[in-house]
Amino acid sequence: MTITVLDSYSAMKNILRAPQADRAGLLGTMLEQVRGMYRYAPGEVDLIGMHHQSAGFPLDRDEQRCLEALETMAAAGVWDRMQRALDEAHEVLVAANPGLVAPDITVLLVLGDPGDANFMETSLGVNGFGGISGYIVITLWPYPENLEHVESTAVHELNHNLRYSPGGVVWNPMTVTVGEHVVGEGLADAFARQLYGDKLGYTRIGEPHLRDDAVFAKLATGFAVTGMQNFTAWVHGDAIAEHFGVTPVGLPTGAGYAVGNRLVDRYLAATGQTAAQAVHADSAEIIATALRDFN
Repeated sequence: MTITVLDSYSAMKNILRAPQADRAGLLGTMLEQVRGMYRYAPGEVDLIGMHHQSAGFPLDRDEQRCLEALETMAAAGVWDRMQRALDEAHEVLVAANPGLVAPDITVLLVLGDPGDANFMETSLGVNGFGGISGYIVITLWPYPENLEHVESTAVHELNHNLRYSPGGVVWNPMTVTVGEHVVGEGLADAFARQLYGDKLGYTRIGEPHLRDDAVFAKLATGFAVTGMQNFTAWVHGDAIAEHFGVTPVGLPTGAGYAVGNRLVDRYLAATGQTAAQAVHADSAEIIATALRDFN
């Protein structure tokens, strides 16, 4: 298996320096490298549209601010650090799961949109998607905290990728449960914490609610809800749900990450496994084990 972190620094710098009329074409060329991530989507995917929907950098404003942010990321060695972290994390996962089969993975790091308040404020300037086997896309704004978390953010997404790769857990968009998504986030964070400790391993939006029993109890009522269209509200919380036009369910931002960590920590403590060993653990078993101890 080969993990390739694309040189999106050079590509994005060229896009932002190009005449505005040329930028969409250049961006499309960069995004074509991860088109396979949308292979399950119905019809032809508008890559430029998906870029903007996912808070990718704008093509018609903030050029200088974005170019400065790119240089901040380059000075912090983000691309090289991400490559090293992913290679090392893959070795840990293979050692913990002999015979683990995984595809080659293409990784695209994208600068975020400084004008998107949901991304910059509510989501703290970072989001990632690694659930489609063979592809990881991370959108980032170089806040100091995000630069500190580069490695843990990357290996979190790698954990998702290998959990849902062939031979692992099957993710059916229509029948997958909120419980599976929550557990997946908890496993990915637990793996990042295994490698980098609690200070860097937690997904930042979930940290404020790690010990909130009311959030845990509320989210537990939704574990059996099915269908990906419901996950933004249950996993990411009301504010992000409302931003995307999804009906909120009464949860704070990052609730699913906080609850997922609690579920997985209880499961790992009960079984004696490491997070790496549990990459393919059954979410129903994790939830059942964790809930036995919850009062």
